[in-house]
Amino acid sequence: MISPDHVRLMARYNAWQNQNLYGAALTLDEAARRLDRGAFFKSIHGTLCHILWADQIWMSRLASSPKPAVPQSESAGMIEEWPLLQNERVAFDDFITSWADTLAADALRGPLRWYSGAMKAEVSIPLWVCITHMFNHQTHHRGQAHALLTEAGARPHDTDLFMMPEAMNTPA
Repeated sequence: MISPDHVRLMARYNAWQNQNLYGAALTLDEAARRLDRGAFFKSIHGTLCHILWADQIWMSRLASSPKPAVPQSESAGMIEEWPLLQNERVAFDDFITSWADTLAADALRGPLRWYSGAMKAEVSIPLWVCITHMFNHQTHHRGQAHALLTEAGARPHDTDLFMMPEAMNTPA
């Protein structure tokens, strides 16, 4: 099982890597960010929108925040304007980090219950598994975004967790 310290570390890693990818995306013009590059969510913009959408749906379950305004099938176009997408990403990373800062160890052991539209069923899974999935999902799609950015000529920075400045100061 994971610990609250692990959740806090992953929340900060998530924010650090989003800054990395969005910074690299800023070196491209709008057309390059919107170009269909054959990825599942087609473009850099669409992939970054989907990551935010997924974070919002998971946090609606984990922290009772509002659900995204669109269904998963429309997640790639959830926010059309690039500056608004950037601002929403930063604000939501702050929300995830603040939530992680208040997470208690005993909460991780309990179940999370919700109706899964994907499974068309009520689901009950240990909270720590759901949190692990949320961070794993972010990493999976950020890897896709990193590849799309690199293909477009942008140069994201390192993604290694141990290179995150805060990780170097994390207690053992």
